[in-house]
Amino acid sequence: MFMLFEEYATASMLGEPESPPRIDGKLLFTNRWERDVFGLALSLSKAGCFEWEAFRQCLIASIARWEALGCAHQPRWDYYERFLEALVSVLETSGTLSRAELERVRSARIPASALPC
Repeated sequence: MFMLFEEYATASMLGEPESPPRIDGKLLFTNRWERDVFGLALSLSKAGCFEWEAFRQCLIASIARWEALGCAHQPRWDYYERFLEALVSVLETSGTLSRAELERVRSARIPASALPC
């Protein structure tokens, strides 16, 4: 059976602790930036910038860091904040973008569509 990368990537996370929020089986995005960062991660992985499994491991680590914070220091739970943190981590770890490039993107607020691969 042939499966699109996007279907594989999202299906590989089903039932896992890092699984994206869903409603009635469909991905749930409450803000446009969440959908954009999700699509960006899929696109960059599909383009070969990093392995999807490497991203998943960064996401698991991001969630674990949030869970390890004491309640007094724990920010409000936001799945896509953890997702974005994982994407930034895998972009740096994979060498797709350097720390300096990531900081320039953050400070300039460059649209995600302008990120190089």
